[in-house]
Amino acid sequence: MQRNTYISTAAAVVLMVGGPVAAAAAATSGAAGTPSAATAAVRADVDATGAAEAAVKHYPGTVVSLDKDGAVWHVDVIGKNGKHAELTVDTRSGKVFTEHADGDDDGDNAQEKKQLLAAKVNAQKAVKAALAAHPGQVRSVDWDDDDNGGARYWDVEIQPKGGGATKHVHVDATTGKATVSSSDSDSDDDNDNDS
Repeated sequence: MQRNTYISTAAAVVLMVGGPVAAAAAATSGAAGTPSAATAAVRADVDATGAAEAAVKHYPGTVVSLDKDGAVWHVDVIGKNGKHAELTVDTRSGKVFTEHADGDDDGDNAQEKKQLLAAKVNAQKAVKAALAAHPGQVRSVDWDDDDNGGARYWDVEIQPKGGGATKHVHVDATTGKATVSSSDSDSDDDNDNDS
């Protein structure tokens, strides 16, 4: 009698443990033919925000600029160590490669670097604000200034959905306010009047 109890208990344990394991194995084998959400996400192009996040994860610091060039993003970062790094982020895999890193700290760039590091709005926030003001695909992001007043802002170049001329959206580095710049838009029929 006691032997039957042991066998029954052992069988129950096997069913309790084996049942979920068997179900998980079946679910895994059934889903093997379809890509998971994680796999699908890897196959999607890395956008500007993803490139910035990958770059600062690889080289901790503050993004100065991003520029999409075919299948890569070129990302400039000022590291937490104060050094400047030029990184490349693959748009398909998200892998980051360091192209160049140095201690570039000459006097001309020191003031600009100080203002960039003190800005309340970083490149990632500027991208979000620019896309909210003008939906499309980000082509580049640059830390810039107004030559007249010295006001600092992010210049975000956006390719509109459905095509057309790219637009430059200026995002204030303090307030995050985004405005579409009419003077910086690229078009095929630029007219330069020298009169």
